[in-house]
Amino acid sequence: MTSPTGEIYRVDWLPGTDILHGTCHCGAEHTAQDPIEMWEWMLAHPEGHMPEGHTAQGHGS
Repeated sequence: MTSPTGEIYRVDWLPGTDILHGTCHCGAEHTAQDPIEMWEWMLAHPEGHMPEGHTAQGHGS
């Protein structure tokens, strides 16, 4: 078994919508309707991620 990396990824569903809001361990944020798109964005870190304190927007509906 490997030791934990300390990287935390968070995906929240916005109630009343089909929107997912993701936060990467680096602090970058992204919104998407497709869960696969969300995880691809998260796992592509740092590609497509802005420095901490900034917001990267995903695709709108």
